[in-house]
Amino acid sequence: QVQLVESGGGLVQPGGSLRLSCAASGSIVSINIMAWYRQAPGKARELVARIFSEGKTNYADSVKGRFTISRDNAKNTMYLQMNSLEPEDAADYFCYAYRAGWTQAAWGQGTPVTVSS
Repeated sequence: QVQLVESGGGLVQPGGSLRLSCAASGSIVSINIMAWYRQAPGKARELVARIFSEGKTNYADSVKGRFTISRDNAKNTMYLQMNSLEPEDAADYFCYAYRAGWTQAAWGQGTPVTVSS
């Protein structure tokens, strides 16, 4: 299993952009699924976007057309480019990884995103 560390969160005005990064402690080449989840205060954790090892991606309807997930296997890093941010996007964002054969998925510690004027 790998350790995951998120970075890139912060305060941004509505309409602004942020890029989150998720750095893994080891190779991500063989990791089947990597994803971003988010959790706002008082709400359940929800899937934002995921990317499979072959490059296929899925997005939550609420972020389609605004967010882009990607992974750089050479840098052992996954990204989430977030554009046109809305106050409703404010949450703690968590990195997730799972490889077939692991007993459990790996999670990062989260990075906060605040969208406010």
